[in-house]
Amino acid sequence: MDIAERLKSTRKARNLSVYKLSQLSGVSETHIRDLERGDRNPSFDTLHRLVKPLGLSLADLFKESEDVSYLSNDEKELVECYRLLSDDKAEKLLQFLKTLV
Repeated sequence: MDIAERLKSTRKARNLSVYKLSQLSGVSETHIRDLERGDRNPSFDTLHRLVKPLGLSLADLFKESEDVSYLSNDEKELVECYRLLSDDKAEKLLQFLKTLV
């Protein structure tokens, strides 16, 4: 799967419209549509702005296979939820989790 397909399929899997992803990332709707169609190549900055609202890392975008992972499904879900949090909420969650360990 290439970057364009991965961006589009991940956006749809997260039930995000192009409009909502644009609002969350600061990347224009037109630019996102062009990227998803493969009409444009994304810059590193653009990819960096898109991955957090999608619950991905840059590494996830470039992974060859979804089957290669050392995380359990529960761990993947935790990571995805964490990535959707604001920086402030993510820090508070991390502090809370550290108290449980």
